[in-house]
Amino acid sequence: MEQQFKLRQIEDALRNPETSKEDIIIVFMALQRQCFTLSNCVSNLVAKWPTPTSQDQPTIEEVISKYGTSSETKD
Repeated sequence: MEQQFKLRQIEDALRNPETSKEDIIIVFMALQRQCFTLSNCVSNLVAKWPTPTSQDQPTIEEVISKYGTSSETKD
């Protein structure tokens, strides 16, 4: 709800006839830089995320549930 309010404030400010083209360019460029930064961070996180190996132990002992549906268990 608060985000929608903030977006509406930004939209109203950008649509205001007194808003200069330079102000809009500054906002757009700042948002684009932020988008690139977030994209790079997510890409780096995914690239460096550890992949499981055959030596990794499960964190819990896996037991097939006897209460699951027939498609979830193999009898």
